[in-house]
Order: sequence, then structure tokens, then C-alpha cells
Amino acid sequence: MYYTYIIYSKTIDKYYVGSCQDVQERLKDHLNSRSKYTKQAKDWELKYFETSSSRSDAYQREMQIKKMKSRKYIESLIKNGEL
Repeated sequence: MYYTYIIYSKTIDKYYVGSCQDVQERLKDHLNSRSKYTKQAKDWELKYFETSSSRSDAYQREMQIKKMKSRKYIESLIKNGEL
């Protein structure tokens, strides 16, 4: 199982969209500054995720969300999402 996920930092008021195989382990990576973009904050919270059967599907969905370039779209996913 693979995941497309959205995390949020209240400190910097930003969302981050990614994909991975283990959401909880990846969140730990973000919290421990193992990602260039997310090391600017230490309070990332998982807000949303979707499951996919393949890595390429999860990555394609990540890119689809990022291409929207819309905070409103991300927030609507979170509002209507799986969490």
C-alpha cells in the first residue's frame, strides 16, 4: 500500500504534499528535519491521506494535487477527507 498525504505546520502556516509507503514513518522524518522543505518547522501534523495500490499512482496523485496550486483545494480535501 502507498499513500499520498498532506501535512500542515501551524508555525509557518503551510501545507506539504507528499507520497510514501509508510505515512507514520515519513511524518517522523519530517518532524526530525530529514526533508529540506519541512525542516523549517517542527510541528507538522498529518491532516489527510489517500491510499494507492502502487508507488506510481501515489506519486501521480501527489503531482496532481501540487499542480492545482490551490490552498482552497487542499483545504477542501482535508475537510472532506479520510481523517
